[in-house]
Amino acid sequence: MIKVVINGYLGQMGQVISKQILDRDDMELVGGIDRNASSHKEGIDVYNNILDFDNKCDVIIDFSHPSSLDDLLEYAVLNNTSLVIGTTGYGDDEINKLKMSAEKIPIFYSANMSLGVNLMLSLVSKAASVLDEDFDIEVIEKHHNKKVDAPSGTAYMIANEINKVFDNNKLYTFGRHTKTNRRSSNEIGIHAVRGGTIVGEHTVLFAGLDEVIEVKHSASSKNVFAKGALTAAKFIVDKNNGLYNMNDIINK
Repeated sequence: MIKVVINGYLGQMGQVISKQILDRDDMELVGGIDRNASSHKEGIDVYNNILDFDNKCDVIIDFSHPSSLDDLLEYAVLNNTSLVIGTTGYGDDEINKLKMSAEKIPIFYSANMSLGVNLMLSLVSKAASVLDEDFDIEVIEKHHNKKVDAPSGTAYMIANEINKVFDNNKLYTFGRHTKTNRRSSNEIGIHAVRGGTIVGEHTVLFAGLDEVIEVKHSASSKNVFAKGALTAAKFIVDKNNGLYNMNDIINK
């Protein structure tokens, strides 16, 4: 039985993951971490900070906020605990911290836990290599009106995967408000839409001479991300130290 703690337990993703764990016979939810712990009145024990957790667990699943990363890594390294991180909004400093901590513990990190999205990465990479410089590339992402970071972590994942094909020579253009010059062939446009209850939609547009190719992924509920996170948790618990992602699951 894999003992799981959810960091960001009272958030939307935390609650969806919690419900899925209850339906499994190979996992047990042993604690929750949330800065609003005082509002939780029944069920499992919920703590304000991971450093306050005084029980045993095999893996921590994190869907919270970048500000919680330092404490999360400190606890995990100290207790030799595996991590599954789906939090978005990290900068270069946070990514470097993940890499350094992964030298001591196994960490699974993905800005998007959907298997479909990660297959999409392979598709757009292949399309970019075939279409090459003859097509303009635009990434459009849509999310609900409560999402804070923009563009999404997944949009960056997609753009970065495409940019690898071009030896990272493409420049990112975020929207075109105030732009007065024509589009450069050396750019990837990235655009964010926020509205309503859109769970997540990502489209990559390849626009060439008299033809357009679109690769699109839509998520209808957060269940797809929760399922991916639990698959990652089961994958990571017996792994050696290192930084893992969805490619390690897809290609295992």
